[in-house]
Amino acid sequence: MHSQQPQFETIPVTSVEVVCDGGQGALGHPRVYLHIEGEEGFIVCPYCSRTFVYQGDHSHAA
Repeated sequence: MHSQQPQFETIPVTSVEVVCDGGQGALGHPRVYLHIEGEEGFIVCPYCSRTFVYQGDHSHAA
């Protein structure tokens, strides 16, 4: 049997403050407010594993 790893959504953003609710309406998850900080330039939602990647000026992501 062939198993595939789940594909998690990657979302480019221009703000270091992001909000995630799973994106599936009533089938999503509680709204969480996330802050992108550090040199990584991304944050992963703890509920749905969506990855928000900061595409702006990285001097503001510190």
